Amino acid sequence: MSVREFVVLGTASQVPTRHRNHNGYLLRWDGEGILFDPGEGTQRQMLRAGVAAHDINRICVTHFHGDHSLGLAGVIQRINLDRVPHPVTAHFPASGRRFFDRLRYATAYRETVRLAEEPVAADGVLAATPSYTLEARKLSHPVEAYGYRLVEPDGRRMLPEKLAAHGIAGPDVGRLQREGALNGVTLDEVSEVRRGQRFAFIMDTRLCDGVHALAEGCDLLVIESTFLDEDVRLATEHGHLTAGQAARVAADAGVRHLVLTHFSQRYSDPSEFERQARAAGFEGELTIARDLMRVPVPKRT
Repeated sequence: MSVREFVVLGTASQVPTRHRNHNGYLLRWDGEGILFDPGEGTQRQMLRAGVAAHDINRICVTHFHGDHSLGLAGVIQRINLDRVPHPVTAHFPASGRRFFDRLRYATAYRETVRLAEEPVAADGVLAATPSYTLEARKLSHPVEAYGYRLVEPDGRRMLPEKLAAHGIAGPDVGRLQREGALNGVTLDEVSEVRRGQRFAFIMDTRLCDGVHALAEGCDLLVIESTFLDEDVRLATEHGHLTAGQAARVAADAGVRHLVLTHFSQRYSDPSEFERQARAAGFEGELTIARDLMRVPVPKRT
């Protein structure tokens, strides 16, 4: 049985708090795991959340500020210590290669796992698998930053009433799906397109074209909301979003489930982020992220 869920390992921006670890997130997508922005303490948060090194197939770093990347050293060494049996691919901004190299080889350890480095230098597709296509879009932050988007290929949904009308049942349904036609009946006549699921991960950024492109039509959007709306000037100055800005992006993009995260330590009441997101017009499912929570990818409609 496939599992599609988002595991929150940490939700703090810049400075951790008593209740919020630095960033860290794992997307479980069928049999693969994509680790996003492993900040300091991610390895321990993985232990607390029941995430093993063996669960990681890809690592995606949005940018090289410490709260999004200082955990790389520990995670990479743990992958090798546990002798993860499959190769792991790391995506990160190409301009930050020197930071990635320093973190990868921060201390001495024995390399036992093939870690493929695939730096991101421009918008586009990073990987295509049978389960998803992984894309990147440039964001607007004081250092080069990219957001990531995962798109499942469209499939087909069989329509029982139309199958019955054409007298197609049992093994013949599978044959029709494989061959595209059966006894003069085409697959298009008895099925419809089943839109693939879409997920996006957007961290430190101002509003920009990349934010909107990543969010478009997402079933699950994870996006930073470092500041509340009354601090929009600070958000713009430091390259971040407010709760209201993030929610308006989600509303305009038709997002089904919005997850707000990456909160400044200046705010102690997370309910205010929810209030401002609703005030901005987002009417879909809304989650204010907490460390160690699990968020399922919404079921297909």
